[in-house]
Amino acid sequence: MKKSDIFKAVEDYLEVSNQDQDFIPGQTPVPVSGKVIDAGDIQYLVDACLDSWFTAGRFTENFEASFAKYMEQPYCILVNSGSSANLLAMSALTSPLLKERMLKPGDEVITVAAGFPTTVNPILQNGLVPVFVDVNLTDYGVDTSQLEQAYGNKTKAIMLAHTLGNPFDLENVVAFAEKYNLWLIEDCCDAVGSRYQNRMVGTFGDLATASFYPAHHITMGEGGAVLTGDPLLKKIVTSFRDWGRDCWCRTGCDNSCRKRFEWQEGQLPFGYDHKYTYSHIGYNMKATDMQAALGVSQLKKLPGFILRRKENYQFFYEGLSSLNRYFKMIQPADYSEPAWFGMPVRVRKSAPFDREILIRYLTEKKIGTRLLFGGNLLRQPAYQNQPYRAIGDLPNSDIIMNRVFWIGVYPGLTREMANYNLSCFRSFASRFN
Repeated sequence: MKKSDIFKAVEDYLEVSNQDQDFIPGQTPVPVSGKVIDAGDIQYLVDACLDSWFTAGRFTENFEASFAKYMEQPYCILVNSGSSANLLAMSALTSPLLKERMLKPGDEVITVAAGFPTTVNPILQNGLVPVFVDVNLTDYGVDTSQLEQAYGNKTKAIMLAHTLGNPFDLENVVAFAEKYNLWLIEDCCDAVGSRYQNRMVGTFGDLATASFYPAHHITMGEGGAVLTGDPLLKKIVTSFRDWGRDCWCRTGCDNSCRKRFEWQEGQLPFGYDHKYTYSHIGYNMKATDMQAALGVSQLKKLPGFILRRKENYQFFYEGLSSLNRYFKMIQPADYSEPAWFGMPVRVRKSAPFDREILIRYLTEKKIGTRLLFGGNLLRQPAYQNQPYRAIGDLPNSDIIMNRVFWIGVYPGLTREMANYNLSCFRSFASRFN
C-alpha cells in the first residue's frame, strides 16, 4: 500500500465522521475556544507516524524554520507547551554564559498581576522575585506609568504577556528596558500574529514565547515555542530544553562540532563525550515530530484563522455597542493590530447586575465564557506566601478579577453561533430596561 492510499483513506474516513451537525440554539454548545482541524492536518499526523521517528525529526526542523520566518525572528526552538516555553525563556537568563547579565536568586523581574499563572511562575521557579505593577483599563496591558516606581537596584528583567492578543505598550516598555539594560521577555502565547507599529509582536524583546494548545491560534494539541534573534540565547534555551547538555547536535545526529571527543569541560577528563556533557541544570521539554507535523499543516492556515478572529471580534464589538451602558469593550491598543484571542467584556460598576449573574445566564444558554485568567494573581491561594513586591494596591487588577470575562472569537465560531451569542446578551439586558 502506498502513502497516497493511506492519505485517501484518512480523507474518506473524516468526510464521513466529521459531517457538519446542525446548530440548534440553546442546545448546541458555543465554545469559547477550540481547534479547527481538517483532513489535511490528520494526513500530516499520519505521515509523521508512518516515519516511526517519534521524537524531533524532519517535521520539527520544518516547523521551526517556518514558524521563525512567520514570526519574523531568526530562531525558533520547539517545546512541549507554552508554559514550558515561558519557563525555558526565564531559565535561559540564569545561564552563566551571560556573564554579568545572568540572573541570580533574589534578582527582580517586573510583571503584572492580571494574567495567566505561567507568565509569573517561572520567575518564582528560578528563585527570582516578581515585582507586580498594575494594568490599565484601556487595553488591559501593563500600566507603564508605574515602571519607574517598580525599578530597583535588583531589577534585571521584564516579563509581560500581550493580553488576549492585544499588544501592550511596547514603545514605552522597550524604552524603559533599554534605559536600564533589562532583559525583556514577550509572552505571545495569546498573540501569535499580532502586530505593533507594523512589526510582529515577539520581535521587540530578547526572547518571546508562543503556545499551540487547542485554544490558541494554531494547535499541536500541546506544544509551544521560544523565539529569539540572539544566537547565544538560542544555544542556551536549546540546552535547557535538552537536559541541560552542552552538545548542540540535532536529534539523531552526532559530531556536528567535529570534535566530539576533544573537549575539556568542568572537571571532566579530556575527551569526555560531548553528547554527555552538561552545562546547565536543564529539563527535557522537547516536542514530538507528530506534534510538529500538525503544526506544519496548521501554520499554512494561520493567516485565514487570524482574519476570522478579527472579523468575529469586530462583529461582537459592533453588536454589543448598543449595550454600552452595561458593558465596556476594548479596541486595539494604539499602533497595534491584534490577532485577537478572545473578546473581553467588562460589566460596568453602574450596571444593575454583576458578572456572575450574567455568566450563569450565558452558561445556561450553552455559551462558553472564561474569566481573564487568574484575575489578580496575588489573591490566588498559590501566591499567598511567595516573595514579591507590588506597586500600590493594584486596583485595576482587582476590577479585572471582579468584573471582566471574555467570549470566544476563534475561527470555528460560525456566524449563526455569533448571532445567537448576541441575541442572548440582548435578551439578558432587556430584563433591566
